[in-house]
This record gives sequence, structure tokens and C-alpha cells, in this order.
Amino acid sequence: MARFGYSGTSAHIALAAALATFAASAAVPGIAGAATPLEFYKVENGPPGMTLPFSEAVRAGDMLYLAGMVGTDASGKLVAGGIGPETKQIMENIGAALQKHGSSYDRVVQCTVALADIKEWPAFNEAYKPFFKAHFPARMAFAASGLALGARVEVQCNAVVGK
Repeated sequence: MARFGYSGTSAHIALAAALATFAASAAVPGIAGAATPLEFYKVENGPPGMTLPFSEAVRAGDMLYLAGMVGTDASGKLVAGGIGPETKQIMENIGAALQKHGSSYDRVVQCTVALADIKEWPAFNEAYKPFFKAHFPARMAFAASGLALGARVEVQCNAVVGK
């Protein structure tokens, strides 16, 4: 029985035991015996000469989890011009990945945005907004002290796939 590191009442102990039992029996993606199959999709357009230790996307059931993307072109190099061109390229890359893996912008439910400079938030929004026609997904953003390849922005999205 899990005790969670403290001495509690019998009610606390019973709750801890129930949670431990639930966690052990729940169908969690990636856990042996889980009901949800996982599909991992390799990065195809990485930076020249780099081996990237992550997948472009992972599908778990009806959910597609895209890796964070910076504004790289087909050769894997960061596009020039700063936040606007980088955001446009990122969103085009996200659109291509969504389509390739059975989803689309209207099925994106959540995005996370990392900005090298939070002052570029308005410029990011102007380049980001045109890609969503039906609705805007839930979103979280933060300022980062440094992004891969010296990028100004990185975006990660999760979307529904299938019917």
C-alpha cells in the first residue's frame, strides 16, 4: 500500500490505497497492457547534420501530440526575418504535419508557445491568427531565455485525429 511519505488517518491511508490501485489498473498509453496503441512519427526535416532525440508527432488513440516546432524550411534551416516569418513558417509546418497525420487546424485543441522575447507577443499573434478559421485552440505562452537554432518562437500543438 502506498503511504505517500506521511503518517495520516485511516481515511487518508484508504484514499492513498485506492489511488495506488487505480493508477496500477488504469489504461495509460505506453504502459504494458494499455488499451491505447501508440504510433511514433520520426522527424523528417531536421537541421542539417543533427540527430534529434524526439518524434515529430505521437498518436495516442484519437489524440495527436506534435513536437514543438521552430520556423525551419524544408532544408531544416531557420527562415530569416524574425518573429513574423518564423511564425508563418512554423504554422505552415504544423499544418503539413496535421494533414500528414490525419488532422487539421480546426481539430487543434491546445497550443503552447515559447517566445524568445515576450515583447514580440503582438507580432506573433498577427502571424498566428490567420491559420485558425473555425475557432482558436486553448493556448499557453511563456518567455524563454533561448530557443533551438536561435529561433524567436517555438510552437507545440495537440489535435484530435480520426472521425
